[in-house]
Amino acid sequence: PPELSILNNCSPSQLEGLCSFLQLSTCPEPSLMCFCSWLLALTPDLSYTSAAILAEQLFLRRVLSLTQPPSRHLMAALTSFCSKYSHPFCRVLVAAVLQEPGEGAEQTKLMCELVEECLEPHSVQLVLSQVLEVPLSEKLLPVLQAVLGRQEVLPPELLDLLVLTLCQQAPAFATSLNFAKLVTAVLTVYQSQVS
Repeated sequence: PPELSILNNCSPSQLEGLCSFLQLSTCPEPSLMCFCSWLLALTPDLSYTSAAILAEQLFLRRVLSLTQPPSRHLMAALTSFCSKYSHPFCRVLVAAVLQEPGEGAEQTKLMCELVEECLEPHSVQLVLSQVLEVPLSEKLLPVLQAVLGRQEVLPPELLDLLVLTLCQQAPAFATSLNFAKLVTAVLTVYQSQVS
């Protein structure tokens, strides 16, 4: 709809107010999916700040409250949004999931799925750097495994940080099968760069 061009003309505070007025954070998931498909057609593209605000308003509450796998409508909306605005999406949503205490099994599965199927290579690197900024936990090992499964070429400094983190954390994960798989994956995928 032509009315959506207003999203490109809002200041950040106006956009937050508009999202609140439209109750986007609680709109039904089929409507969310439709709204995200409209966002894909929007020209010009949203600014980074606007996309980050929308990522937060549209998805943050929904993703953090997941206790079972996301519905197909929510998954379609997430995939659609990620396909165009993966960088602001990762900055907002992945960061929030990483900060969330507790197991967060559904959030972890969702992050793995997005890494494996939706994110652009530069966003996969962003997810990796975000994971390495927080203390490593059993919950995060599958996310790292998903990142390695993409077999992306990593910048040397990011690969060094990954290897250093794994070396430092090894004693804490001495009995973890997931950690052993992760180390094996690093040695397999990046064998020419890891000495």
